[in-house]
Amino acid sequence: MLKNVLEYLEQTVEQVPDRLAFADEAHTLTFSELYQAGRSIGTALARRTACHNRPIVVLVERSAMTVAAMLGVLYSGNFYVPLDRQMPRQRMKQLLEQLQPEALIFSQAAEELAAEFSPLCPLFLLEEAVHTAPDSALLALRRQRVLDLDPAYMIFTSGSTGLPKGIVISHHSIIDFMEWYTPTMGITGHDVLGNQAPFCFDLSVKDLYTTLKTGATTWIIPKMCFSFPLLLIRFLNQHHVTTLSWATSAFHLVANSGVLEKEVPERLRMVILGGEVLQAKQLNRWRRALPQVQYVNLYGPTEVTVDCTYYFIDREFDDTETIPIGKACGNMDVFLLDADKNPVPQGTPGELCVRGSGLALGYYGDWERTAGAFLQNPKNPWYLDRVYRTGDLAVEDAAGNFCFIGRKDHQIKHGGYRIELGEIEAALNGLPKLDAAVCLYDRERDKIICIYQGACSGEEIARTLREMLPKYMLPNLYHQIRQMPYNRNGKIDRAQLKREYDGTNSE
Repeated sequence: MLKNVLEYLEQTVEQVPDRLAFADEAHTLTFSELYQAGRSIGTALARRTACHNRPIVVLVERSAMTVAAMLGVLYSGNFYVPLDRQMPRQRMKQLLEQLQPEALIFSQAAEELAAEFSPLCPLFLLEEAVHTAPDSALLALRRQRVLDLDPAYMIFTSGSTGLPKGIVISHHSIIDFMEWYTPTMGITGHDVLGNQAPFCFDLSVKDLYTTLKTGATTWIIPKMCFSFPLLLIRFLNQHHVTTLSWATSAFHLVANSGVLEKEVPERLRMVILGGEVLQAKQLNRWRRALPQVQYVNLYGPTEVTVDCTYYFIDREFDDTETIPIGKACGNMDVFLLDADKNPVPQGTPGELCVRGSGLALGYYGDWERTAGAFLQNPKNPWYLDRVYRTGDLAVEDAAGNFCFIGRKDHQIKHGGYRIELGEIEAALNGLPKLDAAVCLYDRERDKIICIYQGACSGEEIARTLREMLPKYMLPNLYHQIRQMPYNRNGKIDRAQLKREYDGTNSE
């Protein structure tokens, strides 16, 4: 029985030590080199951190060495927290203060940035740590303290109060998911994966642990390729990529570019999608260009280990049809509840709820929000049975597949990221020249709309927000109004704002 995700790497390195594991434009790591690097980094961290099962931040880049750093954290007996080093510094400082990590590991490229955070936690330079001689006895001591129920990683997601939520995932949850995922998707050591998702986005978990488990190779696709789709296709062909596990937004981008009519990924056999709603129109463009490829639509909030439903696309869809998100993944249960927590009949919309081994351990250091989201299963009054209420609305079709309808609150999926509009509003309402601000989401155009009352221009607001929020959370449009409408309860009337925006947009 597997207990620690590091066992995937250790089993694979015995079988194919010299096979390429992870590669980017500047670095390549075989499984043997990755194993040695992880143990070296783990030793450096373990010698200077007395605790175990504590968060260690990794300032991530799109590089193979980032993988070594994350594995090094696991070898030290702790869990990694990937943070994008391009994140606004104010937000990063907020997260570090909230997290109080045991350490922060960074590369030379981020040395100036990391120095700003030296008062908050010890710093480790990746290029120095990787040259530490591994201490097998120390690493074994740290390993034996870690249970499969202990954390492996934590990913921050947007929070409605303005404070991001740190979602903690255990070794057990990753192992249980991967034991179902890789055979179900038919991924083996002969496959080459093309990584698109940043390591601070939970979609990348599939690339990372699929590689470690199966002995496949992962090429990290340069971000620039997604600005020049022809370069992207040529990159995939150059490295003989067979499998893509991408955010749906990237899949749509390639479809909309028209590049598939000129050139296609010649070795591609499987495309696995997730992160937001898959549109049939874009899917059909891929299928016309690559009819032999198997396409799979997956769904899952960050509060589960990557995904909880899947749907193998096995029939034709009209451009306007809804693509199902499918049925529950292995060892997971998915069902719909109404507002009173009662099960809904087939064909009736309800809130999607999830239970099973993939559930997160909760929100780091936030018992109140954890208790509000992870509830006792209302269908089971006899023993502890946690359920996560996703806040997503869905309906079960006649074939038993779930179909996504939308959010029941102000949380959205935009650009492949799960975002609380309330966090953007919290930042907006903290600006001195703004009297009030509301964010709406135009799903048809995939745009975040900022409606505000105050003495400033949209350009001024945008400039300020760039220093406070990640790029993917920035509003796409700014609309100034003279006075916010209020309802009987004294709250801003969002419904009226939405009607007015829709009326203006349709003209």
